[in-house]
Amino acid sequence: MGVSGRVPFAFLEDIHQRFVKTYGRAILSAQAYGMNDEFSRVLSQQMEYYSNDQNADRINRLKGEMSQVRTVMLENIDKVLERGDRLEILVHKTATMQNNTLRFKKQSRRYRNAVWRRNVKLMFALIFLLLVLVYVLVAFACHGLTLPTCLRNSIKLLSWVDNFIFDN
Repeated sequence: MGVSGRVPFAFLEDIHQRFVKTYGRAILSAQAYGMNDEFSRVLSQQMEYYSNDQNADRINRLKGEMSQVRTVMLENIDKVLERGDRLEILVHKTATMQNNTLRFKKQSRRYRNAVWRRNVKLMFALIFLLLVLVYVLVAFACHGLTLPTCLRNSIKLLSWVDNFIFDN
């Protein structure tokens, strides 16, 4: 649409906005031509302005550009809000991961302690079993559970050591 086509539509849009701004909801119940006397002065002023003033088309062009800027800004605001929502989701996920990490640390510490206790119990059991095995072997070698042969031999050995030390 050329310059000559834009001006009439800009004029009509301007008149429409001024009319709605001036009368608001009263236009819904107005009688036909009831507001002509009041609004005819505004109508003639705007007709004069759009017919003769060079800036009329420039103002409308600026209004269009402002409308485009407004649209772009609204889109940008929507994108920022979306990004904020995504950031909020990331913060929530981060907090959840942090809680899971702490829970994992506690559980791994409990598991490590349980394994350590089990290993200590196993070590004591093996030492006890080894001592019992040694006792059984010594008892077998000494001909009885009370170790009679070994005790007699050890008493003889102790008396010999005692005689050797005190006699010399």
